[in-house]
Amino acid sequence: MNRTNILYSGVAALVAVAALGVSAWAATTVQVGASGKTYASSVVQCAPDPTTGVLSPVVEAGLFNPKNNTKATVSLNGTPVTTVTTDNPFANVLLADGDNTVVVAINKRTADSYAFAVQPGTCSTSGNTFSADGLWENAASGKSSATVTPGCAWNPATGQAQPYAHLVDNGNYLLNVSVNDVPLTQLSATSPHTPVFLSAGLNVISAANGSLSIDYYVRDGGDGMCTLP
Repeated sequence: MNRTNILYSGVAALVAVAALGVSAWAATTVQVGASGKTYASSVVQCAPDPTTGVLSPVVEAGLFNPKNNTKATVSLNGTPVTTVTTDNPFANVLLADGDNTVVVAINKRTADSYAFAVQPGTCSTSGNTFSADGLWENAASGKSSATVTPGCAWNPATGQAQPYAHLVDNGNYLLNVSVNDVPLTQLSATSPHTPVFLSAGLNVISAANGSLSIDYYVRDGGDGMCTLP
């Protein structure tokens, strides 16, 4: 079965995906600092850089259950990034390749440090290529492909028509698929393709072949709704 036929047959599988009831943006798993007053993400995530739009490694850091009028300075590798407050208690911190240290300091005595290691190429889509007809984006690893232009289908989980991208396993690989860091499904030789519903705004789709490779795709879900043809 070629990828075009997979695309059309996959629409019928949307009900199975919707039945998982996966939220578009799950709450970030966090680690609380030794002070009990700050926190940071427990894992590095991928998100578009708000300045360039390029997919980049990022963590969230800030105040944990802050009291009134609390503020703290968030730093990356010794350089202040921003100030968080009770009203705006967290910030996204873009990380560089290699070892990164994020510090959330309320004052000189209350400062928690968080270490993150970023492998070169993490979150990168720079090696991805496109099919001659422009319909498919092919991962640099060669292990997966995704449709470029979102389709539209009914999502029983939300009770509305939503845009979706279609993801295909290009071989006998075991790929763990997530959207916006929320685990969605697993692709393999026996289940080689899946539609992925898109939420409003930018969506990051990943397909991880264990620790060997991770394929990334970014798709714009618009306002999260669409009109069926």
